[in-house]
Amino acid sequence: MDLLSIKDPSFLRNLSIQELEALSADIRQFLIEKLSKTGGHIGPNLGVVELTIALHRCFQSPQDKILWDVGHQSYVHKILTGRADQFDTLRQYKGLSGFPKHSESEHDVWETGHSSTSLSAAMGMAIARDLKNESSYIVPVIGDGALTGGMALEALNHIGHEKKDMIVVLNDNEMSIAPNVGALHSMLGRLRTAGKYNRVKDELEQLLKKIPAVGGKIAQTAERLKDSLKYLVVNGVFFEELGFKYFGPINGHDFHELIENIQYAKKTKGPVLLHVITKKGKGYQPAESDRKGTWHGTGPYKIETGDIIKPVDAPPAWSAVVSETVRKLARRDKRIVAITPAMPVGSKLLGFAEEFPDRMFDVGIAEQHAATMAAGLATQGMKPYLAIYSTFLQRAYDQVVHDICRPNLNVFIGIDRAGLVGADGETHQGVFDIAFLRSLPNLVLMMPKDENEGQNMVYTALQYDDGPIAMRFPRGNGLGVPMDEEFTAIPIGTWEVLKEGKDAAILTFGTTIPMALEAAKELEKQGQSVKVINARFIKPLDEEMLLSILKENIPILTIEEAVLQGGFGSAVMEFAHDRGFHHTVIERMGIPDRFIEHGSVNKLLEEMDLTFEHAVKILHSIIPEKKKRA
Repeated sequence: MDLLSIKDPSFLRNLSIQELEALSADIRQFLIEKLSKTGGHIGPNLGVVELTIALHRCFQSPQDKILWDVGHQSYVHKILTGRADQFDTLRQYKGLSGFPKHSESEHDVWETGHSSTSLSAAMGMAIARDLKNESSYIVPVIGDGALTGGMALEALNHIGHEKKDMIVVLNDNEMSIAPNVGALHSMLGRLRTAGKYNRVKDELEQLLKKIPAVGGKIAQTAERLKDSLKYLVVNGVFFEELGFKYFGPINGHDFHELIENIQYAKKTKGPVLLHVITKKGKGYQPAESDRKGTWHGTGPYKIETGDIIKPVDAPPAWSAVVSETVRKLARRDKRIVAITPAMPVGSKLLGFAEEFPDRMFDVGIAEQHAATMAAGLATQGMKPYLAIYSTFLQRAYDQVVHDICRPNLNVFIGIDRAGLVGADGETHQGVFDIAFLRSLPNLVLMMPKDENEGQNMVYTALQYDDGPIAMRFPRGNGLGVPMDEEFTAIPIGTWEVLKEGKDAAILTFGTTIPMALEAAKELEKQGQSVKVINARFIKPLDEEMLLSILKENIPILTIEEAVLQGGFGSAVMEFAHDRGFHHTVIERMGIPDRFIEHGSVNKLLEEMDLTFEHAVKILHSIIPEKKKRA
């Protein structure tokens, strides 16, 4: 079928099962071809082709609300809602988002990018529907991984308690399904909708009550029997206990099973859970056989072989520099333990896990638990390394405040993907961490200029015994600098002069240092001498060096790949104000007060005037005329 001609999902109701299967094959081929050029979340989307088609066939979107948890599996949904013609621009600047987006389509009823939010949002929508006396189905689709998030469990509990009409689809891609199990549970589904299932349960209760409870022994046996029967008959007893009707497991690649069970669910009052078994990466062998999670999300790849296209002889990835340094140090220090919330691949911790399986903990999508567990380890004299993306650290903020910083525990937080991340867009840009961490007492926050300084910072962090310490590092690869054989500790709160100058000073760190050096070089040609500082400690500031710059009475420009509100530049201005330097000119460059969409990092920097040309322009305007030499 011509996927580009699809305008909305209504056409699905007229297709036979055979035609739906043909459509599935077309969609898979389309995704494999398009994503080989743009990259994207191929594994999750290949796994939900039949499920997405079945949902759109059985429900009337957008009147019926289909909510995608995390949202990286919404590509099939985007094709069925008329966006196939935009896939050449997927995750590119001003192009199609890799996640649901209100502004793209009325069918994207829930915007997301982080996991475990769909059930709470669905509950809000269900309450609103009932208060407004409207009629619609609310259908959140949540993965087995996202279900481990505490927020999802909180929502399940509330939905079950309130007994709201809702159909929760659990997309489980972690287990296989045997046909007989599926058949058994289809039969149970039919029994339940006929009202017989509850009657069977009631009759069992009555029977058990008639058994004489002599001395309590038989009564205990009876209770155990009752529990055993429940577990025997129902795989989903956990959900039943929470107040859900459970249907499943359902083969998520079989249209007959999917449509039949969705129809049962539609007839059932109260909350229903459809347990659907899918195969991640289905239909594309390299993704289907993936056991590590490499094919969860990729860059461009060769279709024939599945080889990921990477630059030749690229410098090491930042995540690898950090995790391998932690690994080297763990050989010397048995106290070092690594923790990650479901990101062992992204955080490049597989090597650490292989060498130290008993000291590596992947806790699943549970950032709050990861942070407090790290704190618990630290109370016992261990040295936990918490590897967490900047965007996911936001989810553990309370735990960082209360459980790590307040008791001043020696936790090392590796803030991966700090700064702009590009293609994943608004929900994943790591631009808020400086602003939300800088206000916390006891915390040291730093960022290296290159991978050699990075490995020395990791060493510094794991030697540090005076409380929590966090190191930001960007997505992507290092600069390819030579690496020291021996590690060196960097004195806490010290900056480094990269270039001397007497007309103005640029204070910056991490990824924006090359931009600052280029601006200084350009101004040098014009006869202006600009000092460039590697302000590697964002907290504490190098007060001695900053004071000496302020005393020189030269204008200062701060540059950061992070939000301006509450950021590094703000810290410099606060310091100047508090020390009475009220007349010093301080200008700031950074991320403006808005969410930054997806696109290449260079494009985004350009759009926000975070470029060396703009730095030159600002410095031109703030260097006094008398210091401008022809």
